[in-house]
Amino acid sequence: MQAGSSSCILKNMAGDFLARLKASPVLCDGATGTLLYEKGIFINRCYDELNISQPDLIRGLHHDYLQAGAEVIETNTFGGNSFRLERHGLAGKIREINLAGARLAKEAAKSFDAWVAGSVGPLGVRIEPLGKISFQEAREAFREQIAALLEGGADILILETFGYVEELHQAFLAAREINPRIPVVAQVTVDEEANCMDGSTPEVFGPRLEEWGADVIGCNCSVGPVAMLDAIERLRAATSLPISAQPNAGIPRSVEGRNIYLCSPEYMASYARKFIAAGVRLIGGCCGTTPEHIRVMKSALRATQARARATDAQVRSEAMPRAVAAVPLEERSQLGAKIARGEFVAMVEIVPPKGTNIQKELDGARYLKSVGVDGINIPDSPRASARMSNQALSLLLQQQAGIEAILHYTCRDRNVLCIQSDLLGAAAVGIRNLICITGDPPKMGGYPDATAVFDVDAIGLVNIVHNLNRGLDIGGNPIGTGTGFAIGIGANPGVPNIDEEISRFEYKVEAGAEFAVTQPVFDLFLLENFLRKIEHCRIPVIAGIWPLVSARNAEFMKNELRVSVPDSILARMTRAPSPEAAREEGIAIAREMLVSVREMVQGAQISAPQGKYSSAVHVLEALGSSTQVGAD
Repeated sequence: MQAGSSSCILKNMAGDFLARLKASPVLCDGATGTLLYEKGIFINRCYDELNISQPDLIRGLHHDYLQAGAEVIETNTFGGNSFRLERHGLAGKIREINLAGARLAKEAAKSFDAWVAGSVGPLGVRIEPLGKISFQEAREAFREQIAALLEGGADILILETFGYVEELHQAFLAAREINPRIPVVAQVTVDEEANCMDGSTPEVFGPRLEEWGADVIGCNCSVGPVAMLDAIERLRAATSLPISAQPNAGIPRSVEGRNIYLCSPEYMASYARKFIAAGVRLIGGCCGTTPEHIRVMKSALRATQARARATDAQVRSEAMPRAVAAVPLEERSQLGAKIARGEFVAMVEIVPPKGTNIQKELDGARYLKSVGVDGINIPDSPRASARMSNQALSLLLQQQAGIEAILHYTCRDRNVLCIQSDLLGAAAVGIRNLICITGDPPKMGGYPDATAVFDVDAIGLVNIVHNLNRGLDIGGNPIGTGTGFAIGIGANPGVPNIDEEISRFEYKVEAGAEFAVTQPVFDLFLLENFLRKIEHCRIPVIAGIWPLVSARNAEFMKNELRVSVPDSILARMTRAPSPEAAREEGIAIAREMLVSVREMVQGAQISAPQGKYSSAVHVLEALGSSTQVGAD
């Protein structure tokens, strides 16, 4: 390839990356050393040298992150400078190691259309004025490494984990000497007070890095998401440059002699959303993060981007009307009409069968309609079990029993294209009510080895449905007549982290949610507390009511489903002398709950454990219905 052609390609890649950062957040990969250690590579090995001796291993790590959704992968060259390699007797292989590292990453990224970032870490020695290595020597060491990375095809450079800002400055100068146009991400590592090792604060290192000409600045490694978020918020106020954040998966803990990072993928994903809200444009992970962390973070980013696209579509529509007016809630469905009028609604859950015979469910739906139930609530493969499609069952029961279905729609098994196709199909066949939920991961069910998609979570799903109701597809393009869904969401008043639940509730309401259905309520205090906390974003709330069938059922609810079941209720169920008495006691408790919440909420969803629909009706009769109960 001619030099001019190569320069042109590099310029285009650089422009594409920086333009993409302006358009939406970009996801980087996670740790390399963590995975190599897990695969049995001892920590006294030179990990960078594996680019030469075990290229398939490194190529596989890159592929795992790309498969997880990373849009930027870093080369396995963090310690590929002369000072660090000399400790392993490899000072003569600087070019070979870095060239191989870049080419391996480039080869893996090719089919995923991802960017390759040349990873450059500190020299591992003290430079002036704290050490004997001069600025010029430091710069020369960085220049040697960076030249090989760019020769190997790196699209950008990530200068990372620098505790001394002046050392980072020398690496930056070396990068600019090699190629003035290469995008440079300059990242420092900070302590719990957001200070670098040299004492520099975000208010100091931010403006300095911007003045030097870095394209993106931020933090990586450090102490974990919480402390890094504080640093990023301060950094955001100190610079106008794009911000990057690549935290560790928490602070490592020693477990049986090994350092283990304990932050779950879900926890990292929750902080990914917070970093994006704080202005971060390049997000990823450092020590302890794995492809699973990146996969879940990818879902969180897609949900955030879906919300942003929905907002953008609304802004565009003001200047250039493209969306159609959504049908008023009271005109979308019978359930929607009752909710819009402020009337109390009653729903009963019907779980899809494990086979194809729906006779029991059909008889139950007809029975429930005959006693005045407003709709049947049909979950989607509850507890990640394999059952009949709830969309098919909803259609069959609506057609054959004449009662409205409320379809649970989960994100677990569908990418964003499938979601749109499913919802358009559901609207076309007359399904009008949705409850948008994220869904249980497969590992919770009977098929733990099954994979999950999770392109978006419930927040992103609500955005998608809201747009479809306005005649816009996922990309904000007009599709003609809008769908007419009444948009419901799930809520859990009993989660330990109630603030996170309230935050997600706010996002869902902002995205377009119109009513909420709670998890089963056994603790009135928790429901009251939840309702107080959502007063500023209140939508109609329908309380979940569950008639317990045994003490074991109550223990399962409390300890495995993490539903708050007070000890007093457990005691009542335990005292029941027989299975029938326990079932009657569970109905009595559910009736008491329903009467207690009647004035707090706008409806009730009654579960029918073991398909006992008469139990649900017995509970509803506590509201004063004169309807006589028939057979199951």
